[in-house]
Amino acid sequence: MSIAGAKKEGRKFLNPIPTKEASMGVMIPILLEYINNKAENVPKIPITVPKTDTSIYNTPSAGGLRVTWVGHSSLLIEVDGIRILTDPVWSQRVSFSQAFGPKRFFQPPIALDDLPPLDVVIVSHDHYDHLDKATIKFFAGKPIQFITPMGVCKYLEDWGILKNYIHEVDWGDSVLIGDCSITATPSRHFSGRGIFNRMETLWASFVIKGPQHNIYFGADSGWFPGFAEIGEAFGPFDLTMLEIGAYGKYWPDIHMGPDNATNAHLALKGKLMMPLHWATFNLAPHAWYEPGERLVKYGEEKNIKLFMPQPGKPTEVNGAYNSNWWKAFMSI
Repeated sequence: MSIAGAKKEGRKFLNPIPTKEASMGVMIPILLEYINNKAENVPKIPITVPKTDTSIYNTPSAGGLRVTWVGHSSLLIEVDGIRILTDPVWSQRVSFSQAFGPKRFFQPPIALDDLPPLDVVIVSHDHYDHLDKATIKFFAGKPIQFITPMGVCKYLEDWGILKNYIHEVDWGDSVLIGDCSITATPSRHFSGRGIFNRMETLWASFVIKGPQHNIYFGADSGWFPGFAEIGEAFGPFDLTMLEIGAYGKYWPDIHMGPDNATNAHLALKGKLMMPLHWATFNLAPHAWYEPGERLVKYGEEKNIKLFMPQPGKPTEVNGAYNSNWWKAFMSI
């Protein structure tokens, strides 16, 4: 079974199935939902996480798969001999300006200067909480490979990433990094860093397959039947990394929430599920801790093994694990 490339209509990329993006038509209801909601969107108890013990990176992962969750969708993945950094965002705010916009709940547990040598950086799409200009510019001129969906390369080049180190991919395209094949697969989302350039660059999820492990980085997506197609074509997966946060009633097509994320995990034929895209920025009208709490409930109901490490802690992926790290900062 093969994965078809993305389709376009004029200059705009299309989702795999008809999708209602968070358009201008629903901006007023979304704003009213934010204003009127009484959930604890920002932690009342300040979140602190330990600094990453970077000496751990001097020793290869014992089982060949180790993950450090930096926060949101930023992951340092060590898999079958290579190191992957996904959607790196180190800035204080995910916005076109650092003067305002969603501010991070806790500081990155590892400094950019302290990262171990990287083999590749994956950028899933061009939204501010996944493509951070200041962080990307840190890598300017460095001999590190980048994989990014079609159109996003223009930002990377403008910010100093070496052109011959950028792999621009369509859905279904694969890049070989070390002994691992990294394949772009569809997701149901949208793109644009402003209101006038929506859908003009592509968005994607990624299958990372090495000699020993097969894992899935879901990035941002609403539920769609493509998860089952990806599962049939590339599964089963040792680990699925799926977004569970930033959901709301006005954008069900582009973000899953814990219920549909667990359904996606099952459709992908996943063995372990790791939640992303939560407890780092205030991006939706739900309590900051709600996605994690709900995920645990759905995991129990659907018999899903969860992998929920503490932010910043390099953690071997060798079975179900829940650190419950967020509970220390819940005010209820």
